[in-house]
Amino acid sequence: MLVAGAGVFWIKTDGARAFTSESARRLAITRTPRKPPPALLEASDRRLFTLENFHGRMVVVDFIYTHCPTVCFSLGSSFARLQIALDESRRDDVHLLSVGFDIARDTPDALSTYGQRHKADPKRWTLVRVANVRDLKPLLSAFGIVVIPDEYGGFTHNAALHVVDRQGRLIRIFDADDIDGVREFIGTKRGS
Repeated sequence: MLVAGAGVFWIKTDGARAFTSESARRLAITRTPRKPPPALLEASDRRLFTLENFHGRMVVVDFIYTHCPTVCFSLGSSFARLQIALDESRRDDVHLLSVGFDIARDTPDALSTYGQRHKADPKRWTLVRVANVRDLKPLLSAFGIVVIPDEYGGFTHNAALHVVDRQGRLIRIFDADDIDGVREFIGTKRGS
């Protein structure tokens, strides 16, 4: 019985490497990078584009809603620190992308205000929302983002920093505050 239990534990935790659904999600992406769907995005300056527009550059993606008083503010602070670190290391081949998922309230003006609050440099950091509501669920699903409306008109959601490679594939997921991990990982991918 003990051996059977150990076997089930080994299988369910992917060889004792994934103890939560979040760690399992991250491990799955590391093993099998995936290309997100071609969602049409609207930037804070009202330009329309897709992730394909970043082909040839690495992109670090986070998911926010602009009226979020907690996690999203921390994500903005993480991106602000990452923006400074990338500028200092002269990494013009890496872009930051914040995707607003509250289509009703994450207007271009709200995205612009969020960017100004966090000192987003538009040459380095683009704030967008999904332009077509039909594209939102597949995009969130591809990145493993779970969004649950709360009783206060906001959302509960998971937060992370997602690295998309030069070919447009999601290849790695980091904790929302793991700026050093992102910088180190991107450093190993220079020119690849």
